[in-house]
Amino acid sequence: MLKAKDIMTENVVSVKKDTPIYEALELLAKYNITGIPVVRDDMILVGVLSEKDVLRLFYAHEDEEEGTVNDFMTQPAVHFDKDESLLDICDCLTNNYFRRVPVTSEGKLVGIISRKDVINYILQLRRKDAGSV
Repeated sequence: MLKAKDIMTENVVSVKKDTPIYEALELLAKYNITGIPVVRDDMILVGVLSEKDVLRLFYAHEDEEEGTVNDFMTQPAVHFDKDESLLDICDCLTNNYFRRVPVTSEGKLVGIISRKDVINYILQLRRKDAGSV
């Protein structure tokens, strides 16, 4: 059975709760990602900051513009252990609005799986099957 660790992206861009919100936005734009895990110094996952979470900045009052990730993030974060089934992760991504889920080991961030990762894996399987015919 395929597990999260089999297709997760391991080099994950993350931020801390006290990261200035505009610094986090710069990371979303720079890496062309739709969300970013929020971790403590010891890499324990505490939340996720998504594009949707920061849309309210469009209407922000001056005091919100000086905010941090903590003011906008979703917590607790839906996440999966690295040994959980990819089928369970696909069910979660299908039945929820978010586009990615962090992957943890003993509560610490070790990876992330996005809808795009699953799509790329499906295509990889198709190419492999087409090549073996």
